[in-house]
Amino acid sequence: MNRHGTQLERIFETQIQTLALSLRPGTVKAYRCTAHRFLAYLRATFPQVRRLSQLRRDPHLVGWFRLMCEQQPPLCSISRIHRLVRLRRLLEDLAAEDDCIPHGLIQREDFPPQPRYLPRPLSVDDDRLLQQELRGTDNLFCNALLLTRITGIRIGECINLPLDCLRQVATDQWALYVPLGKLHTDRLVPADPEVRRIVARLLALRALASPAQLAKSQGFLLPRSCRPHTFYKCLRQALTKAAKRANCSTRVTPHRLSYVVSFIMLRVFLPLRLFG
Repeated sequence: MNRHGTQLERIFETQIQTLALSLRPGTVKAYRCTAHRFLAYLRATFPQVRRLSQLRRDPHLVGWFRLMCEQQPPLCSISRIHRLVRLRRLLEDLAAEDDCIPHGLIQREDFPPQPRYLPRPLSVDDDRLLQQELRGTDNLFCNALLLTRITGIRIGECINLPLDCLRQVATDQWALYVPLGKLHTDRLVPADPEVRRIVARLLALRALASPAQLAKSQGFLLPRSCRPHTFYKCLRQALTKAAKRANCSTRVTPHRLSYVVSFIMLRVFLPLRLFG
């Protein structure tokens, strides 16, 4: 390695040591690996670059972007994004300390689009087996999970349902009131007779809870004796155990449970939207 290469290595390493004061060891290692890859590319492709002040977006950074896209085996989008994020932070921090180093060498449009994976719904057979298991196990957790399956609400939203979540919106038309959640708005979810039956059963099971649980659950449909995050974990574990008892052919997660489309809900929802 030549003297200038050593100097650039030293500059990046000093900056990484500064970041190490607030980052985990694994993250620091990732920063160091990215810096080494970028400097190795500079030495091989642009040996005339001896100072960071000589760096230009085109051709130096653009060439590195192209290399990541064309290398074999191909580098996935997530790996490219991580490398760009790490190098951008190093360069921007160095530019903030030295006016000779240009800003904006890595820009937003340089990042590849992030892959978006939607959860796969359960198969018809697995959905049927799971519902049979949940209906056959008459306890608080299974009824709560069945409610999320029928209505499509998230488990976190189910945990925060109020005592008066069941609302009559018109003659013979009911809805489940879901308070402010991940969608950043409260909403009404159509409630058919089965939904109303499950809510009634949950209220009956709530009445059997201990005074300690009820003291921590004032105003909530589901009684809990722990923090909401712990209660969420308990529901996830109950779902995993129910899927195992039902002999489902695949792993069942809360997202997959709420992602299943309920035709009963659609039959109630359309009249509410069109004629309500």
